[in-house]
Amino acid sequence: MRASVVAVGTFDRTRSPQFQFLGTGFIVADGTLVVTNSHVLPAVLDPVRRETIAILLPGRAGDKDKDDVQAREARQIAVDPSTDLALLKINGAPLPALAVRDSEGIREGQEVLFTGFPIGAVLGPFPATHHGMVSVITPIAIPQGRAAELDSAVVRRLASGAFPVFQLDATAYPGSSGSPVYDPENGDVIGIVNMVLVKGTKESVLSQPSGITYAVPSKYLKSLIDKAR
Repeated sequence: MRASVVAVGTFDRTRSPQFQFLGTGFIVADGTLVVTNSHVLPAVLDPVRRETIAILLPGRAGDKDKDDVQAREARQIAVDPSTDLALLKINGAPLPALAVRDSEGIREGQEVLFTGFPIGAVLGPFPATHHGMVSVITPIAIPQGRAAELDSAVVRRLASGAFPVFQLDATAYPGSSGSPVYDPENGDVIGIVNMVLVKGTKESVLSQPSGITYAVPSKYLKSLIDKAR
């Protein structure tokens, strides 16, 4: 699993550090496709400094030098803003890929794991695994009781059509966006951690964000991969 989970960010040879961490991704399909959240990707790259999207392969336990890891250039090949998913294509030899399972059979109470880089810019490229379960399968947005509780994100989501997401009884941290949520028994990916799109619609009326983690079901990822082929 660790070999298939990567850090996603930007790379610029002229700055220090050269790699700027933005979120988590994971390898699928033929070993050259990377899944992440679309909000993880930069809106603009600096063409003068030849800044590129890149992935960083995970460090090994005991590594003394956090910079002694391999970065690979990547390019965006598909994006679905409605589900906040994106696909990248990397250069070089294929990496170990995770199997993506259809999420239709997932039920409340099912145990899951997710692996990513919580606070990766501080803690470094060393993936951490968290354990939890699917607490409930819930719409990404629900109508609020009062008009004053609506904001633009909720209105857009309700207008474009709500879809079910997994609510997990585990806490993800900044940097975990894009982490694979998978079945502990076989490692099949069943969802993708999302820390922006879902929380921004479901928890917009809260003054303080909750410790709940949400995940976009993998069936939307399978659809995006099929379209990209």
